Amino acid sequence: MEKQYDCIIVGGGIVGLATALNLIEANSSLKVLVLEKENEVALHQTGNNSGVIHSGIYYKPGSLKALNCIRGYELMLKFARENAIPFDLCGKVIVATSEAELPLLENLYQRGVENGLGGIRKITAAEIREYEPHCTGIQGLHVPHTGIIDYGEVSRVMCRIIREKGGEVFTNHKVTDIRKASRGAEVEAEGKIFPTKLVINCAGLFSDRIASLTEEKLDVRIIPFRGEYYELREDRRHLVKGLIYPVPDPNFPFLGVHFTRMISGGVEAGPNAVFAFKREGYKMSQVSLKDLWGSLSWPGFRKVAVKYYKTGIGEYYRSFFKSAFTKALQKLVPEIREEDLVPAGAGVRAQACDRIGGLLDDFKIMEKDFVINVLNAPSPAATSSLAIGETVSKIALDKLQVK
Repeated sequence: MEKQYDCIIVGGGIVGLATALNLIEANSSLKVLVLEKENEVALHQTGNNSGVIHSGIYYKPGSLKALNCIRGYELMLKFARENAIPFDLCGKVIVATSEAELPLLENLYQRGVENGLGGIRKITAAEIREYEPHCTGIQGLHVPHTGIIDYGEVSRVMCRIIREKGGEVFTNHKVTDIRKASRGAEVEAEGKIFPTKLVINCAGLFSDRIASLTEEKLDVRIIPFRGEYYELREDRRHLVKGLIYPVPDPNFPFLGVHFTRMISGGVEAGPNAVFAFKREGYKMSQVSLKDLWGSLSWPGFRKVAVKYYKTGIGEYYRSFFKSAFTKALQKLVPEIREEDLVPAGAGVRAQACDRIGGLLDDFKIMEKDFVINVLNAPSPAATSSLAIGETVSKIALDKLQVK
């Protein structure tokens, strides 16, 4: 006889696992199953990011990103401490390198204050060098709350705890269909049927396709953007002590190339942000005609392409020419040389785009009947994961009428 689940979560990234963990901890009698298509959890967005514990300074006050990032920050540190997961609150500097960036830097400071971040402060060019001796800027912000961690390791610990508490995580189970049933829904994966009262879609790069199985008209499409990294050679890592970020373009939902000291001891430089021809395309040569057509045929993406074509050309130029990538990094650390940079990995960000050409700037969670869709959860989703899981699990418990 088929097992009846209370909740099936599609996607074994950090958001899906955090949601499952929150559900089980809220009610240990719930039958919870996570279905992951890969042979391990957290292999895509979660496992390919730079491991930054974000403070919440960038996000609009009152937005889901701001609220969940700040709450998630505290929950992540607590989880790491309780489970002996290494992390380092190394802090970061956000650096203005031109007069034109100063108003944007001031806006960031005010945003941080509104979001309740104590300890952030404006710093002079001389003070920037106190934190980062090799960094050049005319003014900056010091954000002490920012840290680094390995989110892949966090996810593996979450997975272990879920199983220890009676939940199930099935890898190598790609979901191919979701159908309404008399007692909720039936989820099909690898030719098997899993009955459940509720489905939670945390499928990341494929969240729109999973949502389209139950939504007749979906007004968002996931557009994949690849972020490519270099690493500093070991003998040049001394040039970066912590995290060094530029002032971001407020009209573009990416933070610009920056330096990140990793928990393993290395230093990453990047990422850029180029349109990917495949949703899990970590190299320029990887192409999926289905994914490519899915993006190009979406009217919203065509409007985005027209609006940001100059920015896009610049990102591709940095992708093809290491000298251009190096030049962007030299704005922050002039001593960086092209030969200091060793090609590293890449990640693909799932960026939701609406029908009229808007790149969604906030997390987006949709619910109806027997399904909850987490449709836009890019950075800072890893930092925010336990808070997002808390938010989504509350919606789920209400739907399941469980206290």
